[in-house]
Amino acid sequence: MKLLRYGPVGNEKPGCLDDQGRVRDLSGKVSDITAESLTPERLKILRGIDVASLPLVENPGRIGTPYSGLGKFICVGLNYSDHAAETGAEVPKEPILFNKWSRPSGANDAVVIPKGSVKTDWEVELGVVIGTKARYVSLADALKYVAGYCVVNDVSEREYQIERGGTWDKGKGCDTFGPVGPWLVTADEVADPQSLAMWLDINGKRFQDGSTKTMIFDVAYLIHYISQFTTLYPGDLISTGTPPGVGLGQKPPLYLKAGDVMRLGIQGLGEQEQSVHAWDAALLD
Repeated sequence: MKLLRYGPVGNEKPGCLDDQGRVRDLSGKVSDITAESLTPERLKILRGIDVASLPLVENPGRIGTPYSGLGKFICVGLNYSDHAAETGAEVPKEPILFNKWSRPSGANDAVVIPKGSVKTDWEVELGVVIGTKARYVSLADALKYVAGYCVVNDVSEREYQIERGGTWDKGKGCDTFGPVGPWLVTADEVADPQSLAMWLDINGKRFQDGSTKTMIFDVAYLIHYISQFTTLYPGDLISTGTPPGVGLGQKPPLYLKAGDVMRLGIQGLGEQEQSVHAWDAALLD
């Protein structure tokens, strides 16, 4: 099942996609798609709905985040061997973890360059959404805790991340730096999360063209590993790293500027498109 939310910020309605890729209105069945909706019991009820009988939404307009109440936004750095190579970094012996502070935005919402930034970068990533409380889970059972998968653009400010000292978080958590969606694809529809093609274009030019098969630490291992340090709850999101082709890895490096358009997607999980804007506080509220 492909779950989504559509409508203006703060007034999104729940929906889903039918077999023809059209949006259907779920508001007659649920008031919203929330983190609590992602538990196995709630997803079983949603999957039992006859999608074809739901009202068709002819013009859904803005597509918001796939669910409300996103909890922890945990990200994994340098998790693709070919991406580590392009940045000149050593392959990590254990997953590199950091957090996004930003409020997640819809798949096609504007991305705003922070004040004074000259090194804002792009990263297409596979998002893994937790559906069952996970604490010290075994590697063998780890995928049982997944509610579904989605596309994430881990927008990053490289100067803040690398050159300003401390942790990576301040280069990752700027406002608008976390587009999520357009929808959440439930885990039963993703046969193998380690064989998904992924791509990203800037102004129509392909920069990232990779696959989740080159992950250093796969999805199951990441859930197992992270659950050793913190309890994961329904609605927590793990963004699992990016393949090569980021702006930092270009020769010379290339970064986003106002007017650029990012398009990105992952096989079976949908596509995003964001326009890049100079700093404008009005775009954040």
